Amino acid sequence: MDLFDDLPEPTQTAGEASVQKTCPSPLEDRGSKRKRDAPDDDEVVEEQKLEEKKVCKGVPILKGYVAARRGEREEMQDAHILLSDMKTCLSTLPTTVSRLAYFAVFDGHGGARASRFAAEHLHHTLALKFPKETENLDKLVKKCLLDTFRQTDEDFLKKASSQKPAWKDGSTATCMLVVDDMVYVANLGDSRAVLCRMEQEMQGGDSKCVTLALSKEHNPTIYEERMRIQRAGGTVRDGRVLGVLEVSRSIGDGQYKRIGVISTPDLRRCQLTPNDRFIILGCDGLFKVFSAEGAVKYILNVLQNGSVERKEGQTEEEGHYEAACQRLANEAVRRGCADNVTVILVSVSF
Repeated sequence: MDLFDDLPEPTQTAGEASVQKTCPSPLEDRGSKRKRDAPDDDEVVEEQKLEEKKVCKGVPILKGYVAARRGEREEMQDAHILLSDMKTCLSTLPTTVSRLAYFAVFDGHGGARASRFAAEHLHHTLALKFPKETENLDKLVKKCLLDTFRQTDEDFLKKASSQKPAWKDGSTATCMLVVDDMVYVANLGDSRAVLCRMEQEMQGGDSKCVTLALSKEHNPTIYEERMRIQRAGGTVRDGRVLGVLEVSRSIGDGQYKRIGVISTPDLRRCQLTPNDRFIILGCDGLFKVFSAEGAVKYILNVLQNGSVERKEGQTEEEGHYEAACQRLANEAVRRGCADNVTVILVSVSF
């Protein structure tokens, strides 16, 4: 069974665009291309065709903004990472792929070590495992994401078990990988990703906002999750694994892995369109006090009506997105969320 859950097909064809470039921790030992003194005519024509193909794809501009609040917790156990340009983290990239971007939020429990480990290492493992060819790219990306989550979990558990006393930290993960104009979301636990898409109500009428879920929650009250835990010898009490753990899939949590808590993510994909405005990635601290639709509408209200102060060098649009991200996190705390709150807001434009 294909683990991908496709979202609605795009209704428009995208146009040409570029993307901001930031990669704070690229892998070392990058591959280099040798210069050739005199490429033959066939090679020149082939390179031109590849460039034309990239232009026709219409790569959207993605810009990420983040807001993190400790709330009433003694420790900030969330972690996050924003890589608007992940190409520089790879030694090689398929020639037909124009752009990679990666955004992720991790909500730790039992400590901050699992979430920080995932934020620091998961994208490097992903870069190493990313497909080198584009034939059957969807299938290869799926395998890459599954292998990356498994490897990250195994690496953390190995490190955790070597400590004295052993670490018992765990973390959710919601990771968004963008390959050209295709979004792949892999998630574990109860952090979420949602997309704001504008659609015409009627021909010539006003557009309305449609909120699309890009992730699936994993908690032990869900039938399939509870059955897996019980078959492995675990129990679910008060909506928690053994009456303690709120999520049924995670990175870390070594003491629960033998009773059905797994690190296999759900995977979803969605092609971006000119109708798409932004994507929100948030930990459960946000969604305890906001519905997905409520969070999207709050962002839209700031973008359309908010008066904002811009940072030096920001455009007016960037200032609005920055303000919307910060205000959403502040509002979650104001509404009484006692948990850590992390919001990643990714603007989409063509």
